[in-house]
Amino acid sequence: MQLPIQVTTGAGALVPGLICTMSQEHLFQIETIWRGILLALQEPDKAWNWEYKLRLTTNEDRFEAYVVEVDTLAQGVILIETQWHRSQFDEPLSSRTPLVYVEYLATAPWNRRTVENPPFYRGIGGTLMAFVRTRSAELGFDGRVGLHALPGADGFYRRQKMPNYGPDPDKDGLVYFEYGTLQL
Repeated sequence: MQLPIQVTTGAGALVPGLICTMSQEHLFQIETIWRGILLALQEPDKAWNWEYKLRLTTNEDRFEAYVVEVDTLAQGVILIETQWHRSQFDEPLSSRTPLVYVEYLATAPWNRRTVENPPFYRGIGGTLMAFVRTRSAELGFDGRVGLHALPGADGFYRRQKMPNYGPDPDKDGLVYFEYGTLQL
């Protein structure tokens, strides 16, 4: 899958990019280029095992991984689950609506304001979140998306206008966010 998009540079210019299915080449870039920077900066996702995550997408139909790519280099990556998660807010429990669940979302270190200000490319995470809402609609889930945010990432999801449902005691107190139906 390859979806042409426009990506915004830190200076505000638009450049061509792609959202595409994560490949072994993207994994290699994350492991060899991103990993050292993430470790040196002690970023929260420094130990995420993207090799395992990519293997999940090969072995289980319910997982999908995508990247934002500019000039053949991965600028952001997302792993979603498409079959087992349900809205936490529909009642009764037996009729909870299916949604796409964001398992992991990361941008390249140079695209993070906490690392590089301005970032080399802006809006990579937001682009992936918008794509996942569209993917949810394609799957018949009406754009519903849920996730648990890492500590410190909840501001990003608030800026995405994703409703915040507070800490989830079943997920070590991580804050749960969930988009409802996408209004087209």
